[in-house]
Amino acid sequence: MFTIKEFLRSEVKPALGCTEPGAVALAVARACEELQDRSAIDSITVKVSDSIYKNGMAVGIPGAYGAKGNAVAAALAALCGKSSFGLEALKDCRPELVPLAEAMVSKGQVRIMRCADLEGLLIDATVQSKIEEACCVIIGGHTNIVKVEYCGKVLFESDNVHRNASATAATNNSAATDNTAAAGASPDAIYQQMIGSYFMDILSLADKIDEEDIVHLLSGVTMNRKMADYGVSDAFTGGIGFGKKLKDLIARGIVADDVINQAKYLCYAAADARMAGAAYPIMSSAGSGNHGIVAILPVAIAAEQAGKSTRAMAVALATSHVVTGFVKSKLGRLSPVCGCTVAAGSGAAAGLVRLFGGTNTQIELAVKTVLSSLAGMVCDGAKGSCSLKVGNAAGEAFMASYFALEGLGISTSQGIIDACIEKTTDNVGVLNREGMGMVDKVLIGIMEQRSPA
Repeated sequence: MFTIKEFLRSEVKPALGCTEPGAVALAVARACEELQDRSAIDSITVKVSDSIYKNGMAVGIPGAYGAKGNAVAAALAALCGKSSFGLEALKDCRPELVPLAEAMVSKGQVRIMRCADLEGLLIDATVQSKIEEACCVIIGGHTNIVKVEYCGKVLFESDNVHRNASATAATNNSAATDNTAAAGASPDAIYQQMIGSYFMDILSLADKIDEEDIVHLLSGVTMNRKMADYGVSDAFTGGIGFGKKLKDLIARGIVADDVINQAKYLCYAAADARMAGAAYPIMSSAGSGNHGIVAILPVAIAAEQAGKSTRAMAVALATSHVVTGFVKSKLGRLSPVCGCTVAAGSGAAAGLVRLFGGTNTQIELAVKTVLSSLAGMVCDGAKGSCSLKVGNAAGEAFMASYFALEGLGISTSQGIIDACIEKTTDNVGVLNREGMGMVDKVLIGIMEQRSPA
């Protein structure tokens, strides 16, 4: 069994912008770093699975002043990306680079190609000049580089790259060795162990955090709160504005000024700003920044308002992250189901129950309530309206935790909910993989035929 430290190192880390274009940028940046003359690039071709294609179609790129999409992310990565920054590969993006990147896209130098027959997470980036080319392949996890080539010569290849590619295509439920991660248990090992673990064993990890882990967990609160505060500030002029509006409704007395609505408006705001391309990092959870917003902010706001100790907040946050990871492992890294609501909503509910002294049985009740309520919510790509799902997941997490703390929840088998929590999460995974297998393709078809704004 992996340790809590190994889990946090692998699954809870900063990300700049939406993780799908961020992963595209990472792959392109890594390939570019093998070129002798990066400035001579003629073409960039990025093959992606449907989930990467869908989530990168309309989302803002951090620091790109309104520019959106995987193609711009790939172009910017060629101009300024650094793979050493991981999902923050575009951290050095400057305003003057944006028109250059957009020009590369408009000239046809950047191609994003769908691999419609492959599920899960795949990015295969090739950069070419007249005299050289390099490629980088990511499979199974957003930072999971499994192969690097230069002019046809393999410079690096993961021992299990072929196994992971086929497993991803077959089950949408695999992850490979994350070669950007720190030493210790690999994300592949963590992910696969998570799938087969007992829920109570996962919960027990949260109690084993040390001071280093506490610092890491609380840094996520600071990071995500900064994005939320920016999202409700006058300085933020993009996005849809659900966070700003809910905060205004609270101030005007139209809706209650309570911890649920405060957490909701902060979650709305953080996701809104992030999806618009705000150049602030987010502490992610289970490979997603929006998951990180849901997993962290509701628990942190509740802890602050209740005057809980630093350690109590950190244990609750650790609980939220491990439960998010547990549910996410059943869905797959990327899926037709909205993981922000289903996985991170479950995690937040669990963290809130732990924060207020609830039992493991009550945590289980809360998770089942969230899954019963939200399990079928689809992911229709990363974009501004994700903020609605993120904020609403926070609200559902609070209600599920309050019900559970009163001993109320679904304890018998109903619908997809089973009396056993492990079977319940397995059922959600089956619904996602088998019952919703065509959802991504249908959604992409709808998105590609949208009327212009």
